[in-house]
Amino acid sequence: MKIGSPALLLTALALAAPLAAPLHAQQEVPSDLSLEQALEIARASNPSFRQTRNDERLADWDVRQAWGRLLPQANASGTVGWQGTGDQQFGSVTLGDLGFGGQPSYYSSSYRVGLSYTLDWSAIKGPSLAKANRETTVAGIGAAESSLVTQVTNGYLEMLRQQEAVRIAEFQLENSEFNLRLAQAQLEVGAVTGIDVGQAEVQVGRSQVQLLQAQAGLETARMRLLQQLGQPMGATFELSTAFALSEPTWQIAELREMALTRNPTLAQRRSARRSADIGVSSARGSYYPSVSIQTAWSGFAREASSTDFQIAQAQAQVAGSIGQCTAQNELFARLTPPLPPLDCSRFAFTDAQRQAIIAQNDQFPFGFQRSPPSVSLTLSVPIFTGLSRQRSLEAARLQRDDAIEQIREQEIALEADLSIALANIRTQYQSALLEERNRLLAEQQLDLARDRYQLGEITFVDLVDAQTVLAQAEVDQIRAVFAYHDLVTNLEALVGAPLRD
Repeated sequence: MKIGSPALLLTALALAAPLAAPLHAQQEVPSDLSLEQALEIARASNPSFRQTRNDERLADWDVRQAWGRLLPQANASGTVGWQGTGDQQFGSVTLGDLGFGGQPSYYSSSYRVGLSYTLDWSAIKGPSLAKANRETTVAGIGAAESSLVTQVTNGYLEMLRQQEAVRIAEFQLENSEFNLRLAQAQLEVGAVTGIDVGQAEVQVGRSQVQLLQAQAGLETARMRLLQQLGQPMGATFELSTAFALSEPTWQIAELREMALTRNPTLAQRRSARRSADIGVSSARGSYYPSVSIQTAWSGFAREASSTDFQIAQAQAQVAGSIGQCTAQNELFARLTPPLPPLDCSRFAFTDAQRQAIIAQNDQFPFGFQRSPPSVSLTLSVPIFTGLSRQRSLEAARLQRDDAIEQIREQEIALEADLSIALANIRTQYQSALLEERNRLLAEQQLDLARDRYQLGEITFVDLVDAQTVLAQAEVDQIRAVFAYHDLVTNLEALVGAPLRD
């Protein structure tokens, strides 16, 4: 097969595809993206939020592990060993000194199966503490989700804001082009000079620059929103959710009630307080005794690489027995009267003994000799541990006290932030209404300025000033409207619930 053949290229791409695949498949962004769809995509694809959400799985395993501490622990082990040839030494004496030199190498194996169970107060309180910590983790995930909702909503609003900026820039460009045509018509009839036409062309150029800048701002807002959604930058879409300017009718009492029950940060701190309470009880358990039970079963197997040494030992023992028997017969023969001789043939080393030695040596690796089982019960009562228990208990109490103060601090901050936020929203709503009226007045002034310019009552500079006033009024109105929505988004983050339809 040639290097550049299509088949080889397709094979290489097929092998590389699994390596190049992303860890998380990207969701498709719809062509008409609503705020609800954007939030759903962000919850599923935002990398930072996914990392935070993974903490819940670890918290679940912490609960399982806490329950596991109440169960006995089991362990099994096995060893395999080898010992080379040579004389073993026992203090200053070797086996060779005792007449057992020339030992073969040995193979050995062993096993051990043990059960142990330890019960103390920290193990008893472990499941409760792990559950409370999991609730704190879940509350932290809720706080992260609330922050994500705020970020995505702000990003969505920013893109809407930039779309309005593009619309205003396009409208201003149309007005500038209309003024240019108006100045050219006035020049043809000799009502103005070429200076007015030049000023109109400059105004058109400035409007084109503003449009380019507004389009760049819109593209930047689009990519930032995709970044928050965890999506590739190439996705194209249009926003379909509209944010209406509505009079704020919320009352501070109902907002405070919602915030005290649904604010994610407050919920997280309350969960931390419950964990701290259990932590104090768990730390107090260091003063209580603990019970430990242990039992084990074990076995050992040992096999020589050669049975010659063992057979020689057995033969030496038989020869010694025969020698002793012969000596006794000689002694018996000298007695008066002599005693009947012993049968020394019964000490002969037989082939059956040889085969028995060989069979007994055949132990490696599973011919275990079981050791006696063992069971032990230990009761441990702590008496003095160098003040470590007192320090741990005091640290747990201080952590609980800090959690209480953090809850109180958050409740005070919520009450202040809600009052300030509601007052700012009401002020911003009135400002938006005033800016809308100013924009309508600026439109009327521009229409009047055009009519007077056609009649020659004002200069082109006055006409441009009227257009600039309208442009600024448009910008101020959009800024006021979206500032209102930004404040409402922040208020929703405080109460932990949506407030807009």
